[in-house]
Amino acid sequence: MPRPPTKPALNPPFLPLAASLPSPRALPPTRFSPEKRPRRLSSAAVSASASTSFSADPSAEMRALCSHGQLAQALWLLESSAEPPDEDSYVALFRLCEWRRAVEPGLRACAHADDRHAWFGLRLGNAMLSMLVRFGETWQAWRVFAKMPERDVFSWNVMVGGYGKAGLLEEALDLYHRMMWAGLTPDVYTFPCVLRSCGGVPDWRMGREVHAHVLRFWFGGEVDVLNALMTMYAKCGDAAAARKVFDSMTIMDCISWNAMIAGHFENDISFAKEMHGLAVKRGFATDVAFCNSLIQMYASLGMMGQARTVFSRMDTRDAMSWTAMISGYEKNGFPDKALEVYALMEVNNVSPDDITIASALAACACLGRLDVGVKLHELAESTGFMSYIVVANALLEMYAKSKHIDKAIEVFKCMPEKDVVSWSSMIAGFCFNHRNFEALYYFRHMLADVKPNSVTFIAALAACAATWALRSGKEIHAHVLRHGIESEGFLPNALIDLYVKCGQTGYAWAQFCAHGAKDVVSWNTLLAGFVAHGHGDTALSFFNQMVKTGECPDEVTFVALLCACSRGGMVSEGWELFHSMTEKYSIVPNLKHYACMVDLLSRVGQLEEAHNFINEMPIAPDAAVWGALLNGCRIHRHVELGEVAAKYVLELEPNDSGYHILLCDLYADAERWDKLARVRKTMRDRGLDHVSGCSWVEVKGVVHAFLTDDESHPQIREINTVLEGIYERMKASGWAPVESHSPEDKEVSKDDIFCGHSERLAVAFGLINTAPGTLVSVTKNQCTCQSCHTILKMISNIVRRDIIVRDSNQLHHFKDGSCTCGDEGYV
Repeated sequence: MPRPPTKPALNPPFLPLAASLPSPRALPPTRFSPEKRPRRLSSAAVSASASTSFSADPSAEMRALCSHGQLAQALWLLESSAEPPDEDSYVALFRLCEWRRAVEPGLRACAHADDRHAWFGLRLGNAMLSMLVRFGETWQAWRVFAKMPERDVFSWNVMVGGYGKAGLLEEALDLYHRMMWAGLTPDVYTFPCVLRSCGGVPDWRMGREVHAHVLRFWFGGEVDVLNALMTMYAKCGDAAAARKVFDSMTIMDCISWNAMIAGHFENDISFAKEMHGLAVKRGFATDVAFCNSLIQMYASLGMMGQARTVFSRMDTRDAMSWTAMISGYEKNGFPDKALEVYALMEVNNVSPDDITIASALAACACLGRLDVGVKLHELAESTGFMSYIVVANALLEMYAKSKHIDKAIEVFKCMPEKDVVSWSSMIAGFCFNHRNFEALYYFRHMLADVKPNSVTFIAALAACAATWALRSGKEIHAHVLRHGIESEGFLPNALIDLYVKCGQTGYAWAQFCAHGAKDVVSWNTLLAGFVAHGHGDTALSFFNQMVKTGECPDEVTFVALLCACSRGGMVSEGWELFHSMTEKYSIVPNLKHYACMVDLLSRVGQLEEAHNFINEMPIAPDAAVWGALLNGCRIHRHVELGEVAAKYVLELEPNDSGYHILLCDLYADAERWDKLARVRKTMRDRGLDHVSGCSWVEVKGVVHAFLTDDESHPQIREINTVLEGIYERMKASGWAPVESHSPEDKEVSKDDIFCGHSERLAVAFGLINTAPGTLVSVTKNQCTCQSCHTILKMISNIVRRDIIVRDSNQLHHFKDGSCTCGDEGYV
């Protein structure tokens, strides 16, 4: 039979109202139900065995076997006896099973006792509760608890602690309340269990109430209780209350200092150093647990130098010591150091735990160290740590960031349990690997099983933005509003980004205005949106407004502003902004800023100035800088300088098809067909000309993709009819579709080679399946050619519809026969 869920559906019933108890037979079968109990031996076998090995008193024999650790024989005697043993024998057997961590024998013994007892006495019930909770069998413990007419404080303590350890924190607190209502007085073991649950929720008000109970029942001098109080207040964010408890203590132990240090992880650094100094003076400097807490404290404060000092001075280190250092380096942005410490841990033959492996995998993800990550995967398989969800989740992220998303899928499918982190890692991984449709597919499946969080929504919104799936994005926005987390974390900025990239600047502006706590990312996102849609003047005005509000711009801000100047041909404004970066805002220009300046100068025809600017750069130019010059040479047909730029850019990025295409465009426009043929041959030899043109458009929440020369779409006849009709209208008005002219020895036109015209199919499909006046938004994986650019301008004028095409190079907004790109590069 299937195993019942570990979490009870209802709070346990409470005696002595025996009539309110459900019948045990009405409960789902448990792991120790009679159906699964081994078959009892025959009476003949029992008699034969009894004559040789049984004493006259089977109960005394069983107690003797248990006292000598003979578990197998005691269990066999239990199941072979015709009559059940006495309570003391059961208790001895359960205690032995608990001590041995013998789960299967313990559950068999429970099945035997459950079958023969309508109710459990106090000693027997407590022994069963203790064992079952130790095994993590919360559901079975609940059944035993329900069959106990009498319960003492130990019974309640075991259940409260068991529920807390199982993660059922609210149920644990409810049990504590029921215990108080039943009139029992808590003891020194009750409060640590309850306070741990208060801190885990966290529930500060409940914690304050329990603190009052501590004082009421005169446990204010117990070190264990006070330690639990400090930890509770720290986890609830009340460091001041934790400090008050600490200062009131007359006796302290190592746990007291650890709790106090842990409570101030996120607080004042000087206080942390004060705690360190006091603890050293009182003789705790050599305690391993205390030093581990110090390492964690310094790591949480970003003080890895101090953490390293504590670690290096430790005479003895355990696995937690190494793990604290590895995790600290990884979380503080030193993944290389984290892997160095992990390598030393291996050299010292220290066995890692699940947190060690997860932290090392996170470091591998940051560094792209697939080699180390694969070894850690093998180690997790061999040591059984793959069953720990924290390790599996770290593996998902490592494989996704190492561009091995298919391996991440394998790990994901083999995971027995998946939490919100698992699903979020996969969705974000698909986005990182440009497989956005699969990201949305996984997001939809996730909704049926797991409640998403803000990280999940951010990844899903990014997938929508990348594919221009506006309707899907709006549905996700609705989910965010229903969950009430629209202001959580980066979600407001993710929503702005969605609407900006989908061409909905009105929605983006509304979202920006509704976002109360705007940060520099909010301003940058909207700023970049204005630039992408060709509103350079608006972007500069928006920047002035940003500065007036007191928001300080960063590097990303100036990348967007310089792009605006480049698209708008605003040379003087661009130079002014470039100089103000260092002079006014103390921002050192990086390669992106230099590339923007080269692009600005090149687009307006100042090619020699751009070349000189590159030669005078204080840092080595990258492919993007030389590529900007190459693009300018293409626009202004300066072949000689273009070849210089191409030489450098193809040395830096020999396998980038985009730069090869730019060089082909340069040669084609200058009618250098021999050189064009050589570049095309190089591309074929390197396999750079096999990327099919693909465009996709979202209609009624469904994304439709169109490949070059694809005739498989169900509506292809209608699509071609619409396009032919548009071509006829263009010819009638004197605007024939533009195609490139090439010599006879050229196989196809460069537009056919590098464009494929798939966006025409997507636009036509959008026109057919959307209402008149509706914006048609298309995304394409390649550059839009001159022919398609001209045709789309005419379509926007003929049908009076706005059309947005976001290709691999820029965003084109066609309206009334014109484009926001200003036809740059298409004349």
